[in-house]
Amino acid sequence: MVMSRLVPVLCALAMAVAGCGSDEEAATTPAETAATSAGEVATTVAEVTVATPTAGRTLAVIRDRGALRCGVGDSAIGFAEPQEDGSFTGFDADFCRAVAAAVLGDAGAVEFVGTTSAERFTVLATGGVDVLFRTTTWTQSRDTELGGDFGPTTFYDGQLIMGKAELGFTDASTLADIDGARICSNAGTTTEKNITEGAREIGADIELVTVEGTPEAMELFRGGSCDIVTSDGSRLFGERYAAMGTGEIGKNEWIIFPRSPISKEPLSPMYRQNDSQWADIINWTVYALIIADEKGITSTNIDDMVADPPDPEAGRLLGVGEDELQTKMGLAPDAFAPVIRQVGDYDEIYTRNLGPLGFDRAGSVNARWTEGGLIYAPPAR
Repeated sequence: MVMSRLVPVLCALAMAVAGCGSDEEAATTPAETAATSAGEVATTVAEVTVATPTAGRTLAVIRDRGALRCGVGDSAIGFAEPQEDGSFTGFDADFCRAVAAAVLGDAGAVEFVGTTSAERFTVLATGGVDVLFRTTTWTQSRDTELGGDFGPTTFYDGQLIMGKAELGFTDASTLADIDGARICSNAGTTTEKNITEGAREIGADIELVTVEGTPEAMELFRGGSCDIVTSDGSRLFGERYAAMGTGEIGKNEWIIFPRSPISKEPLSPMYRQNDSQWADIINWTVYALIIADEKGITSTNIDDMVADPPDPEAGRLLGVGEDELQTKMGLAPDAFAPVIRQVGDYDEIYTRNLGPLGFDRAGSVNARWTEGGLIYAPPAR
């Protein structure tokens, strides 16, 4: 097999879809501290040695390599934050660790590859990474045109609006309150299109200030050149959290309108087509974390749950009993037990990484389905 060095190629395929939601260049403020595994390494796109992958062999390639190669954002507060030791922390990074634990038994056996919005699909298609967990919105065009498939949604995002309390915006502000406002948005993206269409639908008169990226929009917002900034909720919560962390603003100075979602942005893992075994592994690792959350199986009680499962489904999930479901995917019968033991269940991942940013699961679309949310998994049977 001829191998080649991959450089950050901005191919036409990737550029055609880079502007879609949850895909803007992420904030650059890393988390201050995080517990990481010594086995984890960070790999830049330019350092990844790739070749066109052989369909259906992803699991074998990973085991031969001894590590999962996971594509994440180059820097996204709460989702993928690079650390000084080369590792990554965050919501997406923990899902990478979960897959590594399922496949290799070691959540630290991850080679993180930080990717930009433009290059991520190329890196995946050419075999530079085994899977993307990179704040990537599941859309029809991406699902049908890029040679990849999407796994279960891990976080339901949406475009939101943020304004300053000093201008009269409050926790009760809605889309109707944008009338007469100067709004900063990214030029040529669905973010710009969504806010323009939203304003037109409610008859609001706005002045749109477009810039190249969210960092530029945030600078104008800080300086008063715009009254409102709009982006994906995950990005706005991260920007506000970072500003609070540096002492730039107080707790209630920047208001994210709570009832202002103007788009659907389901963030989901993406993997190459034509490898159903690998698709099953990604999908059911995510589902295992969700089912564990439903049943109260956590990193602190996992050993007790393995010794005495609360019900037959939990036993099957943890590889206890005669139904060795995980072996059908080429994994150990108890492959999901180390996932929960080393990484935690869905709620632990969510709370650890997104809780500090102000994302509250209660009452949100990311709540358990039993509590009115959309986080739901098929049965393990």
